[in-house]
Amino acid sequence: METIITILPWIQIALSALLIGIILIQQSEAGMGWNGGGNQQRTKRGLEKGLFFSTIVIAILFAASALLAIAYSSF
Repeated sequence: METIITILPWIQIALSALLIGIILIQQSEAGMGWNGGGNQQRTKRGLEKGLFFSTIVIAILFAASALLAIAYSSF
């Protein structure tokens, strides 16, 4: 139990840094106005799709670690 309490803040710091980095790497859709601002749908492929899904996974892991921190703070 003590090891989880001491390691959990470091896990949260690492996950938050990864989440910030992945979000900053992703391309902005606002910069894709080459078609005159049309409403065309675009599919994610390759690296962009991987970054999108990894953002979701890391965000879920970060939320779970925050819930664990709340649960273990009552002990």
